[in-house]
Formats: sequence, C-alpha cells, structure tokens
Amino acid sequence: MLGARLPQGITMSTFSSFDGVKIAYRTFGEGRPALLLHGFLANAELNWFTPGIAAAVAATGRKVIAPDLRGHGGSEAPERPDAYPRDVLAMDQEALLKLLDIRDYDLVGYSLGARTAVRMLAHGARPRSVILGGMGDTGVVDVAQRRVLFEDAIKNGDKGANPQAGKIVQAMMAQNGLKPIPMLRVLESQCETTKAELKSIATPTLVVSGKDDADNGSAEALASLLGKAKAARVPGNHLTAVGTPELQNAIVEFLSAEQA
Repeated sequence: MLGARLPQGITMSTFSSFDGVKIAYRTFGEGRPALLLHGFLANAELNWFTPGIAAAVAATGRKVIAPDLRGHGGSEAPERPDAYPRDVLAMDQEALLKLLDIRDYDLVGYSLGARTAVRMLAHGARPRSVILGGMGDTGVVDVAQRRVLFEDAIKNGDKGANPQAGKIVQAMMAQNGLKPIPMLRVLESQCETTKAELKSIATPTLVVSGKDDADNGSAEALASLLGKAKAARVPGNHLTAVGTPELQNAIVEFLSAEQA
C-alpha cells in the first residue's frame, strides 16, 4: 500500500505538549472526532493514511485526528531521559484532546498506539468506542517482553538474539528516519496495565488482530479481560494486517455500529 495517493484536505499541525515537546498531528474530514494512534517505528501517514483507513473513517462522518507519537514522524524526538516519563505517550494524547477541547470521541490504536489507548483508558479516558488493533493480553499486562525484544533489535540489529527481528527493526528505522535513542526512550516509558484496571473499563471495545499475529499475545484473551469487548481476526500478521482491507472494514463496521 505504500506510495498510494493520500486524500486531499489533510491539515498538518503541531502543538506544544504538557512539557513543551512539539507533537505533530494531521486532521482530515468533518464530524465527531476519532483519534487514531499509530504503531511503534511507524507514523500516522504510514499506518492510517496510506492504507486508506483514515479516509474510510472520515467517510463515516468523523473528523480524523492522527498524531505522530513522540519520537516518531514529524513530532520532536528529544534524546534526554526526562522527555520520556512513564506513560508519556498517553499524556501527549490527553494534552492534545484538552487543546482541541474534545470530550466525546472515538479512539483507535494499532500496536503501540493500542497500548497507548489502553493507558489512556486506565487514566480515566472514556471515549464512546475503542478499537485496539494488533494488541493482545501480554502486550498490555506484561510490556517487558516486547520491550526487551525491541531494545535488543535497536541496539544490536541482526547481531542480536533474534537476527530476523533485528533486520526488520533496523530497516523500519532507516525507512522512517528514526533515531535509536528516542526509540529506546519510548520503550522505557511504557507501563503495564493490571487485569483489575482492564476489567474496570466498560467502554465498548473491538480487539482486532491478524490471524497470524501473536506478537502481543492473544486478542481474544485481551477482550475477555476488558469489561465490554469483543475480538475479531483479519488476514495477515502483525506487520501486514494494518494494510489489509479487512482491517479497514472491521474498523468502519464497529464505529458505524456504535454510532447507530
């Protein structure tokens, strides 16, 4: 899907987050807000606009708001440790919603974006509906597993414990112009969410992953831990599912059903 024509009418903006770090975000469409959060080592354009997901969400009568997470894309990527306190990505989104005076919205995340969405919910955010893509139970209750894998891949590449993962991570960083230290800082900022916190979340939620995606655990197990959630599977693995029409359709159908 890379290289596909992006929709006309995208507005690019930046804002100063709670600590002054500049965060870039795109808006597209009109209607009720939908906050879309991309995955690790990606950006909003790569995960949402190029595959057509942003345009499909906007076509449901929504205004898409799609930030580049701290350290990624057009957002600032400071290297100092104090720029990455625990839960910083969730805090950035909370600052963006406050800036835009948004209280009633839908929340969609993929991979790291899904984990960030869960942390927002744990902080008390209550969007009308939530979609967690590319995420499973261990990805939110035991974040150390993925952090260790990515830290090794960033530091050691194909000389690390998982040479194939190292090659993929290094290629993604090169393709998207990402720096190692900010990416390591992002990983260090990640927080676990307890099962008790998950059970207290009663927001209607779709947990959707590729059929061959077990990178963050089980989508079905995560759905069972949430207060009001269902799981679905689409073709692909963790890297490819985000570009499939089936994921786009699952997102649109769930948002449309919750809007009805």
